[in-house]
Amino acid sequence: MRHRCRINKLSKPADQRRALLRSLTTELIRHGRITTTLARAKVLRSEVEKMITLAKEGSLPARRQALGYIYDKQLVHALFEQAPTRYGNRQGGYTRILHTIPRRGDNSKMAIIELV
Repeated sequence: MRHRCRINKLSKPADQRRALLRSLTTELIRHGRITTTLARAKVLRSEVEKMITLAKEGSLPARRQALGYIYDKQLVHALFEQAPTRYGNRQGGYTRILHTIPRRGDNSKMAIIELV
């Protein structure tokens, strides 16, 4: 049974799933927009929003938590500088998912996820 199991496992073990989400989060914050599968984009949305919420808070424990998750130290500092001004009046919904055409090789649903 998978009743009330809300996490999408992405067909990966826990350590690989965590590493994948960390790298996707890092690249989305770095570039502002990435193309990935729809399932990964939906899982990635919650992780990115947690990091932006930490950046809006701006405290030292929040910064340390973000440094432990995002791979690039300079990227974390830039995020903590920009997030309060960019997302200060927004209560959530920092990302947007746009559906695109299916991937050519295996016809999997693709999406563009971007920061608003």
